[in-house]
Parts: sequence; C-alpha cells; structure tokens
Amino acid sequence: MDRAALQAAREAPGGAVTALTNLYTGRPARGLLTGFMREAGPIDAAAPAFPGATAALASPRAGEPPGPRARAAARILAEAGTRARAGRTPMKSFGARAAGARRERMQASPRWAGEGFRNVHPVLPGLRDPSVADPVWGPRASPLRLAGPKRFQPAPVALRQLPPLDAVLISHDHYDHLDLPTVRELARRPGLPFVTSLGVGAHLEAWGIPPERIVELDWWESHTLPRSGLCITAAPSQHFSGRSLKDRNATLWSSLVLRSPRHAVFFSGDTGLTTEYATIRERLGPFDLVMLEVGAFHPSWGDIHLGPENALKAHALLGGGAFLPVHWGTFSLALHAWDEPAEVLLGAAGSLGAPLLMPRLGEPVEPLRGLALQPWWRATGAAARRARRGTDRP
Repeated sequence: MDRAALQAAREAPGGAVTALTNLYTGRPARGLLTGFMREAGPIDAAAPAFPGATAALASPRAGEPPGPRARAAARILAEAGTRARAGRTPMKSFGARAAGARRERMQASPRWAGEGFRNVHPVLPGLRDPSVADPVWGPRASPLRLAGPKRFQPAPVALRQLPPLDAVLISHDHYDHLDLPTVRELARRPGLPFVTSLGVGAHLEAWGIPPERIVELDWWESHTLPRSGLCITAAPSQHFSGRSLKDRNATLWSSLVLRSPRHAVFFSGDTGLTTEYATIRERLGPFDLVMLEVGAFHPSWGDIHLGPENALKAHALLGGGAFLPVHWGTFSLALHAWDEPAEVLLGAAGSLGAPLLMPRLGEPVEPLRGLALQPWWRATGAAARRARRGTDRP
C-alpha cells in the first residue's frame, strides 16, 4: 500500500479504515499481512472480531469478497477458538465461555441482547476490533507468545515487587486489558480478590482463580472490599468484548468507580464518547481523579475509543477533577504516532481547568497536589529512534 493510499485511509471520514493496521507495529502491514489487507472483504458489523484487534478491516476494492488468504487466516483463528472451547488446545489465553449460574445471571442483565451484551448507544456499522486496574505486565497484547502487539516500553517495576494490593480490577476481556501471565502471577497472592465485569469471571476461573475470589458486576452494581472499606462500582462504557473469533460481546465491558470515605476515582477502561458520562457524574460523582483512555484512536473508532480530544469532552461530562490520561505509551495499536495523544493533551492543558497529570511510567503522583508537566516522552521517543538507527548521536 503506497503512502498516498495510506494517508487517504487515515483521513477517510467515518466507517472503517481502508487498510489493515499491522497490530504488531502500528504501521501498514507488510508481507503476508499486505496480501491479507488487499484481499480482506468489507466489514460486516455483525461479524466477530479478531482477538485483541483495535484496527479495522476494509477492502480497497469495496464490494469484493474476501480472498483466499483472508479466508484462510479467519479459518485458522476460528478453528483455534473451537479447539480451545473443546479443551483440545493449549491456547488457554482465550479464556472460557460462561456457563450455568454465571450465564443465567448474565442473561438476566438488562444489557443482554440475545447472544451478547449491547451498548446503550449502538456502535456504528463498519467498526471492528479493535488498587491495579487492567494490569498487563506481559510482553504482548495477544493470545500468542511470538506474535501480536509487543510492548515497546518495559514495565517500570517487576510484578512481584508491587506492594500489597486490596484488589485487582479488570474492566473487560480484551488482551491489552486482561493478560493471562499477569493474572496468574497476581493469583499467587493469598486472598487477593479480582473485581471485574459480568461474565469475565469465566476466564479467571478457567485460569485457576478460585470462584470465591472473583466478583462480577453488572453496570451500577457495587462491591465493598471488607478489609479496606473501598467501594467499587461498575458503570457504563461504550465498547465491546471478545478474545476469539466466536465470543464477540459474550462478556460485559465497564468503567469503574472507586470510592473511599475521603476520595473518589473514575477509571474509563476502554470506551467511546457516551452521554452516559453525565449520568455517571450525577450518580457517582464528583471525582478527585479521572483516568481516561486517550491512545489507540482513529476518527472512525469514535464509538469505541476516545482519543485525546473526546477524552477532554468526557472529562467535562464527568464534572472535572484531576485528569490522568491512560491507555497510551505501551502498545502500538493504531496508525497514529505513539506520543500523539500526549502532544494533543499538552497543547490543551491550559484550557482544561483542572490538573493534567502525565507522570513517567512508574512515577508516583499525588493527584490533589498535581505534577509539573514535563514532556518526558519526547526524550523517550528520540532514544528509541537512535536505537533503531544503531547510533548514539543526538
């Protein structure tokens, strides 16, 4: 795909991006993926998503059916999912489908619609997938060890070096939010509870978490941790779920609100811009700290990812509070430069009306005291570029 075609794809208004983003690098696909990109057919909004994908598929030759390589890739992933559900494959990272009482509770949710959960506001046709909250210490956001989006910045501290935790919070089941090796390591901590969205507990239980340590919440449901008194509430978000080709929206996705007697924190998980944020402010606000996703965005993904500009609108709907941008700087999951969200927010900081917190990875910060804004990512990006060139020249 030449540069002009790629630029046209990036600027196309609405609908799906007319390219396959290389989920491993964030750049246009090469080699086999290029052939897949050329042969992929138009997006079916009802079709299941690729595991962990946040990029969209569409054909440069609109209306043509998928080619043989596209069909082959889809067939391989579908067969892998079938074998995983039948217990005939080591792909445990797929997780498990809910059954029994768990599924009955899911079906009783007002968000349940036939075979999966739904958003309050429908996602536009043509979109695909694309304490510690959503901890991912693994090297890839992928079901595979050797393929998939690879983290380009190391975790600032080893998982085993984390201090004692009150709970592990998981907003939804996408691979860049629910990570098998991370969950297994955290599960070693005696009695540590996992609080998550309705249905996600099936994955955790399949990975060895005892059921009594799993709390699943529907929207507006709350759970109070008995030791700390911290109240965790699941709230609406605008997204989707799935870890294989055949479990689209089989589990719920949520934002999360944490409230103690003195403070309240909002964590968006993954979400598009939704009017539900005003309702969240009315029912659960005000917030001392607002954590909103800002990375892995594109204009055509506005229903499922915020990006920096919509994050500012969401921040206003939520009633303000110190703003900590999240979901950027670790995996390259979109066409934009990894530090673009940070630059956009830095330019808007003066009109925000609240502290903008952009600490380095692993840097402690006190939200109510603020933090001097330093564009640390510029030096990080320059060092990465020098490393790719194999030189230490500035």
